[in-house]
Amino acid sequence: QLARRLDHLDPRSIDHMTGPFREGSHLVARFFDVVSSRPLRPTEQRDVASLLNSEAERHMFWDQCRAAQRHALSAARHVSALGDDRPDLVRAALLHDVGKRHAQLGTVGRVFASMVRMVGGGGTERTKLYLDQGALAAEELDRAHAEAIVVDYARHHHGLRPPSISIEDW
Repeated sequence: QLARRLDHLDPRSIDHMTGPFREGSHLVARFFDVVSSRPLRPTEQRDVASLLNSEAERHMFWDQCRAAQRHALSAARHVSALGDDRPDLVRAALLHDVGKRHAQLGTVGRVFASMVRMVGGGGTERTKLYLDQGALAAEELDRAHAEAIVVDYARHHHGLRPPSISIEDW
């Protein structure tokens, strides 16, 4: 947030400059989220169900591990709490990581894959699937007829904001 206050800089360069720090702190937080996560409670499951628009989206969401489901719901609730009444943005937050499930990596594998992403390496086939999760999710969400912003956010959420998503929405 501090970097974003430097309004004379292009937001794309700010994202690039703060990326490694943001990624590292994100990794630490996600590690503790994963090891302490619990299954969604029935009321949380109903909240998720109300946001999913198709059988394909239901499959994508519920096929994730419980930590990913909890993270997705937390992200969706955060966006919803901003009060903009934007179900498309809430759905983008809820579905942004559905591509990760294809890699079938556990906690240690995910940490390793994220570290590989930070240093620009390649890794195993499963690591590559994990690192390509944005494109995988976007393709699936597009086939499921999700809104364009849901597809584009899934594709780009680990990178730079695409022109199709406004700075405010990003």
